[in-house]
Amino acid sequence: MTEIVLNTSTLPEPLFRLIRTEKVYVKEVDGIVQLVPVKESVDCTIGLRGILADCEDMSVDKFLERMRADKELDL
Repeated sequence: MTEIVLNTSTLPEPLFRLIRTEKVYVKEVDGIVQLVPVKESVDCTIGLRGILADCEDMSVDKFLERMRADKELDL
């Protein structure tokens, strides 16, 4: 399983036009590639999952909430 976050400007033009966010979460599982638009926000409980950049004040509760949301994405 591979997971990365890309800037949408690096995508081919047809995909770039379909995605209206600046970043996209790319996940590959068993040969299937998923592109999920990432909506970044000031609140660290929403948006870029699995990356704690710019979230120095994240509480344990918020971290656990994000981990549960990540698990839901895997289902």
